[in-house]
Amino acid sequence: MPLEIQIQKSVSPQSAGTVTVRLTGSLDTATAPELERQLAPVLAGPVKDLVFDLAQLKFISSAGLRVFSMSRKQLKERGGQA
Repeated sequence: MPLEIQIQKSVSPQSAGTVTVRLTGSLDTATAPELERQLAPVLAGPVKDLVFDLAQLKFISSAGLRVFSMSRKQLKERGGQA
């Protein structure tokens, strides 16, 4: 099952620096590299908080969990959170 990735930056002043990532489908060994590729420019920017919306995610493997862990670690180093 393919993975659909939607990255949305918040426009409200009270949640500036927050990015929401909506995932639909399956996050596995085949699709995790694409998520990493799309998150790289987001994490390189001024984002402080990252929200993963997993409501429509049907399956996640350890490769997908690794992407979440890597993102959280990068944000934590600059005082943010995932």
